[in-house]
Amino acid sequence: MKILFHGHSCIQLFSSSHSILIDPYIDANPVAVVKANDIVTDYILLTHGHDDHITDAVPIAKQNDAPIIAVEELAEYMASQGVKKTEAMHVGGDWTFDFGRVYLTPALHTSSVRTLDGQRLYAGVPVGYVIEMGGKIIYHAGDSGLFSDMKWIGQRFDIDIAFLPIGGRFTMGPSDALLAAEWIQPRHVVPIHYGTFPLIQQDGVHFIENLSRKGISGTAMQPGEMIEIN
Repeated sequence: MKILFHGHSCIQLFSSSHSILIDPYIDANPVAVVKANDIVTDYILLTHGHDDHITDAVPIAKQNDAPIIAVEELAEYMASQGVKKTEAMHVGGDWTFDFGRVYLTPALHTSSVRTLDGQRLYAGVPVGYVIEMGGKIIYHAGDSGLFSDMKWIGQRFDIDIAFLPIGGRFTMGPSDALLAAEWIQPRHVVPIHYGTFPLIQQDGVHFIENLSRKGISGTAMQPGEMIEIN
């Protein structure tokens, strides 16, 4: 399993046969080092409808003929924007796709899409994802505050790698993310949703150092960096 970090919360996962892209926010992302039209992927997964998670979903889906997996309301919105293939799901649902299996978890946040005239449209509930792919189990928490059912996620799934937000202000900060990692007990943690804007500046390296003191390994990835999890 190879993991490519595009900055913010945008993660691309590669197995030997497939690639999936989570929360594509690239062209407007000030820390991204690629362009949306350079992305090649088989599927796109969306955790919620905010701009910094879906901005490039439609063009990337169209150029790759890639299905978008999302909560039903957000999937319907993507279809209204010209995406030909969508896969609607809901919290607690799971489904097997050709790249692997997907399970939708809760996330403690909100979800809406912004129209061209600045209005907000309801985009269903925010979610996280547990993904079984390439022999690994991955948890992407999406934008979430700390919630006690993260303990259950750790009990239910033997997580190899967890992507946890640490930015604070709009999601968990570092302290709560450390507690989330203790509850989930993944083999490896990658912090996300920090450092993109002044309001969510955090020290990812310091977070990983604190994580290691709890016996959990992690990597503070840089945009454009790829790691391999064996």
